[in-house]
Amino acid sequence: MSRVATLALAVLPAALAIERPDGVGKLPALGWNSWNAYFCDVDEAKSLQAANAMVDLGFKNAGYEYVVLDECWTVKDGRDPATNRIMPDLNKFPDGMKGLADKVHALGFKYGMYSSAGTQTCASYPASLGNELLDAEAFPEWGVDYLKYDNCYPTAESLDNCVACNADPNFDSIGKVNGTCTAETPQTRFYQWPETRPFCATEFPEDGVDYSTSKTAGRYNAMRDALAQQNRTILYSLCNWGQNQVWTWGNETGSSWRTTNDIGFGNPDWNRVTEILNVNSLLSDCTDFWGRNDPDMLEIGNGFSAAEERTPFALRVIMKGPLLIGTDITKLNREQTGLLQNSYLLEFNQDPVVGKPAKPYK
Repeated sequence: MSRVATLALAVLPAALAIERPDGVGKLPALGWNSWNAYFCDVDEAKSLQAANAMVDLGFKNAGYEYVVLDECWTVKDGRDPATNRIMPDLNKFPDGMKGLADKVHALGFKYGMYSSAGTQTCASYPASLGNELLDAEAFPEWGVDYLKYDNCYPTAESLDNCVACNADPNFDSIGKVNGTCTAETPQTRFYQWPETRPFCATEFPEDGVDYSTSKTAGRYNAMRDALAQQNRTILYSLCNWGQNQVWTWGNETGSSWRTTNDIGFGNPDWNRVTEILNVNSLLSDCTDFWGRNDPDMLEIGNGFSAAEERTPFALRVIMKGPLLIGTDITKLNREQTGLLQNSYLLEFNQDPVVGKPAKPYK
């Protein structure tokens, strides 16, 4: 079995979870995220429409608590030239981020936002790499309770020289067959860079390499440390697409971690849903109180049949991942609303006594 030597070999201990004040992050997050509903066509009115609908349709009473504004909320052409602070687009958000957060809080929800561990977000808006402390100081001022932190556009200096094998078929690797990697098949399309990277090792889901010392982990830990210096508890959601086996070190960094690339880009794809469920089924030992695998946003309301909505929702519930609605919530029908608010399923997902997910009986 080959290894690339720059990342240390280790017998990995269980990562120590971060226990945050007031139980923040102990249980899976329940809420709504704007991305799959609106992509970059998001503004204050649509965010508040979703929040009000969550109240009117009973989601607040069912336990959903986060309203998360994803990509495209900043001015696109850069930071404030005088202060270097990140700037909201006031054409889309005339009351600024704090104004929107105040309105979301007034409805009884917590407010979430988005940035990326790179120089740009995935849609090429300003992001936080190199400005972690500056941005982490802004988030509490604005009343942010949740941060989704993406993985786009790291600098060349912040890239690892080797990567872990990932069974997600959405990651293109030359010659990878059925999720199996070999030392001869380096990963391609690494982040936004056209270069290939060799595999550090070829096993999945754990390969004996200590990725907690990787540059990938370092980019995410930089924002973790910046948030920890603030006088506000913010749930930190890692969206690093499962790179460098984040499930082996994510507990030390955030409250949840994406295990795969995105679930979809506007078109419902049943094969993609099952691919993600399959990857997560192999990682169940990594989920518990205070830290969990994240299979990306829910696709209920995005064009699947009723059966295609029920099955993955139930599986995601018992896997104890976050449940973030990813559609125009005002267009959900009665059956979809009932499924998302099923008290038996939500009670299992939010069990305060048992943090581990259900697993196949052997």
